Amino acid sequence: MTIDELKGKNILILGFAREGRDTLKFLRKYFPNKIFGIADQKDSLLNLPAKKVKLYLGKSYLKDIRKYDVVIKSPGIPLRTIKPLLKKSQYLTSETDIFFSLCKGTIIGITGTKGKSTTASLIYSILKKDGKRVHLVGNIGKPALQFLLKQTPKDIFVFELSSFQLEHLTQSPHVAVLLNLYQEHLNHHGSFVAYTKAKANITNFQSIKDFLIYNANDKEVVKIAKKSKAQKISFQRKLVSTNSSFLAPVEPAVLVGKLFSVKNSKIQKAIKDFKPLPHRLENIGTYIGITFINDSLATIPEATIGALDTLGKTITTLIMGGFDRGVGTAKLAKRIEQSNITTLILFPTTGAAIFKSLKKKPKNAFFVANMKEAVKLAYLNTKKGSTCLLSPAAASFNLFSDYQDRGDQFKRFVKQYAK
Repeated sequence: MTIDELKGKNILILGFAREGRDTLKFLRKYFPNKIFGIADQKDSLLNLPAKKVKLYLGKSYLKDIRKYDVVIKSPGIPLRTIKPLLKKSQYLTSETDIFFSLCKGTIIGITGTKGKSTTASLIYSILKKDGKRVHLVGNIGKPALQFLLKQTPKDIFVFELSSFQLEHLTQSPHVAVLLNLYQEHLNHHGSFVAYTKAKANITNFQSIKDFLIYNANDKEVVKIAKKSKAQKISFQRKLVSTNSSFLAPVEPAVLVGKLFSVKNSKIQKAIKDFKPLPHRLENIGTYIGITFINDSLATIPEATIGALDTLGKTITTLIMGGFDRGVGTAKLAKRIEQSNITTLILFPTTGAAIFKSLKKKPKNAFFVANMKEAVKLAYLNTKKGSTCLLSPAAASFNLFSDYQDRGDQFKRFVKQYAK
């Protein structure tokens, strides 16, 4: 939707977190006197604009949604809960869709259940190393719309796209990178079918002039790729260690670099110099002969399986478990049985379910309710020369505020007990 099309329209910004605030700030540049509606399910919001807004807060935040011509939805609000409330004449859009409509530069979109933040950051680093006018936006980068105020056709936007952002997208990026698809965010989308349908929007609107870089080892990804009209470039998922604390699939980033004519020497230099993102197979150091790896962002079983595949037989202690979202544990249990793990340290509630699924039990198993106790047990039961891995295979919300809090606590207690 263009700026001209928004003139004279009543606009409701639905959800007023990071993207909602960015949307208001952007639109205010074009419409300084317009009164915008702001709806949010929270009863109160911090740092609200004082003038030229109409607020709808709390339980009844959706009551007047039908009064607006245009509704700009934030990613966290499920599309399926909004659609039944709208009239046919209303236009539903999002910050991401507005950005795609108004962008004059080139968009590289990255999505997948796991690995998209690292891949997006690595692509950004490669293009930056080559001196290109590149920006990192989306979940891992800065809010997108502000870049449009100073954009040029030479700008390249590396955009990490979640399924929430993709589910209402009506355009696809010039270069799409599709990493993997596992069961995730089913409470938001309602089903895995709906989740994969949202992810597919990264390529659904591409043409033969565009490119799709995809993981040929993922069956669900391949299904989407087969339907794409874009020029297809596949890669085989292979994790590469680029320095002492960074393990990641580098192939898609290398392929993007080549598409943009970056010399291989610069690509390899960018990979070598890349600083790992926290909570993603993050090597936090070796203490008293034990190496500790923080993989707190592993919120699904497939991510933990991937960590075990990557780190191999060095792992003898695994800290795992968390909030139960109804995801199956059979594959993970089988992978643990095939490993060298002798000590399991388990958080409720999925920890107990995973332990129950094991036909072959490890030598030691401990059930804990906090990170301090977990790390203490790790020090007492992990042999020198081996590795302790925090890779929960579950969400964090029953014991921690989020995955970052969980990972930060792990790092803090590891260093504290080392003394």
